[in-house]
Amino acid sequence: MELENEKISVLIADDHGMILDILSLYLSAQTDISVKTASDVEAAADLLKTEGSFDVILLDYNMPGMHGLKGFDRILRSNASKPVAILTGNPTRRMMDEALEAGAAGILPKTMPAKSLANAIRFIHAGETYMPLSLMRDEMNSPSSNGGPLSSREMTVLAFLGEGKQNKEIANELALSEATIKMH
Repeated sequence: MELENEKISVLIADDHGMILDILSLYLSAQTDISVKTASDVEAAADLLKTEGSFDVILLDYNMPGMHGLKGFDRILRSNASKPVAILTGNPTRRMMDEALEAGAAGILPKTMPAKSLANAIRFIHAGETYMPLSLMRDEMNSPSSNGGPLSSREMTVLAFLGEGKQNKEIANELALSEATIKMH
């Protein structure tokens, strides 16, 4: 059972010293967060061996030892089922999909405000998954999240709609029911 005053232990692994220093300084100033840092996957793995698991781990997506998500998987398995999230300068939908599939607790862009980062860590520590709003919007608006790419018939209907035709006109043109056109 955790005590109320117990701090969230966070490990940040990133190969950019300035990022580590800035994040560590800001997060350490939070009353409920303690921070350790590592400059690559090997150093993170060593800290896990010597200090045990962390409440939340943030791993830079493009640092030495990551090899895509192989390094992530190694750290995730070493962190006693506690959350590991991806820290990245350039989050993409593909990265989000791959990271979530691999078991990531979230994607944290390096461009997010520091206060938001601290809140994201708290959110992840509470058992939630954190995703940037911009990636979630992209996901909701992408063709693949709405059933995949458009069929040739759907493209034809879309072209007619682009010409300003009504559903009834398109149905007559394609010899389909108006209900079918509405479904497309």
